[in-house]
Amino acid sequence: MAELCCTPLVESEIGEEAATELSVIMKALADPVRLRLVSVIAAAGEACACDLPEVVGKSQPTVSHHLKLLSEANILKREQRGKWAWFQVNTNQLSAICAVLGCDC
Repeated sequence: MAELCCTPLVESEIGEEAATELSVIMKALADPVRLRLVSVIAAAGEACACDLPEVVGKSQPTVSHHLKLLSEANILKREQRGKWAWFQVNTNQLSAICAVLGCDC
């Protein structure tokens, strides 16, 4: 094995499978509307889908689409309550992202 000229940047690098999984999550977050939705939901603790279109200034179908993508990426937890879906941020998923990136969050 070749000697490194410098101290490694990280203790261990991310594997290919983990990088693929993380890229799906990062792609889900790489949209201004989705970032705002996560921020609003995180600040409130939970939010009803019925309230979010007004908060982000988008139509209900647009917000529903973004919430679906965030839920599929496991960034948001979804709970059906009667007619409406309620969302919470999946803090375990966000902590996993931080751990891979070496953040302290």
